[in-house]
Amino acid sequence: MHIEQLKVKNYRNYSQLDITFDDKINVIIGENAQGKTNLMEAIYLLAFTRSHRTPREKELIQWEQEYAKIEGRITKRSQSFPLEIVLSGKGKKAKLNRVEQQRLSDYIGALNVVMFAPEDLTLVKGPPQIRRRFIDMELGQIQPTYIYHLGQYQKILKQRNHLLKQIQRNYQADLTMLEVLTEQLTEHAASLLERRFLFLELLRKWARPIHYGISRELEELDIIYAPTIDVSESAETGTIESIYRNKFQEIQEKEIERGTTLIGPHRDDLIFHVNHKNVQTYGSQGQQRTAALSVKLAEIELIFNEIGEYPVLLLDDVLSELDDFRQSHLLNTIQGKVQTFVSTTSVKGIQHETLQEAELFRVEDGKVFT
Repeated sequence: MHIEQLKVKNYRNYSQLDITFDDKINVIIGENAQGKTNLMEAIYLLAFTRSHRTPREKELIQWEQEYAKIEGRITKRSQSFPLEIVLSGKGKKAKLNRVEQQRLSDYIGALNVVMFAPEDLTLVKGPPQIRRRFIDMELGQIQPTYIYHLGQYQKILKQRNHLLKQIQRNYQADLTMLEVLTEQLTEHAASLLERRFLFLELLRKWARPIHYGISRELEELDIIYAPTIDVSESAETGTIESIYRNKFQEIQEKEIERGTTLIGPHRDDLIFHVNHKNVQTYGSQGQQRTAALSVKLAEIELIFNEIGEYPVLLLDDVLSELDDFRQSHLLNTIQGKVQTFVSTTSVKGIQHETLQEAELFRVEDGKVFT
């Protein structure tokens, strides 16, 4: 899988861009604030229909312009097809093969992307929402139905929280409606949780040996899913639903008192252990970075194993954050098999044959030069 061509119009600091890429390694060089990360973000948005940097889509549209457009030509399973995202004040349109998709679950997964940016180094030590977002984005690529259940869950969760606040303030005490929303939420929560358990099993399978190699065979990684209910990872959907129902009934008064939903996938977390110790709490920065790198490399292999093709890899200003050994391990892993985009202020100091063979692009003030 690779991106043949990218066209951008009125996006961030790019007025117009039409660029073709090498199917192996593409290095994007430029000083800060010139547009390197904006270019990486455009590729990410083409895959996921959303930015990894901001939820406010107005920020993506160039100043005083009515819309922004990103187009890409993708090669996947020996077939070439176009993707298109248009952002405007009226909303967002996503086209696959020139046909507008009404549901994101019908679009996401057409282009598979793994991004590794400096903020991803906080995957291990950062707040739980970073890890939940990681699961949602990666799982959504390989299981489109996950996106559907996640969207429904978030919609019902918002309604349920609103109702809980109303009951809390005695505006209304519609406990029947609360029961209906709780049942709906339970169904989607159980579906999400079962899929997350299966995803985590696959992630462990790939991340453990990678981590063992990067740590020079000194450390063993384990990734533990921490749900808000007491449930086994082997539990089936029906069992998970039953546990959720019982727990919601048990904590109903507490939820009304606090005016919010206290359990569910939106509050779950991942815990990383290295040699049986919680690396988030007790690990060194090096150990935390090794765990994060291992997970990112595991994503690449996991996606390949699930869909039969390697995803596109975006390395946004991350190589300078890694020491020589981790740099080499990363570049050796992707060499010759993954289309990769590397953004950096300079390639000096990165002595690796992968980058010596790369296609070089220089970015200056929203313009790209080859």
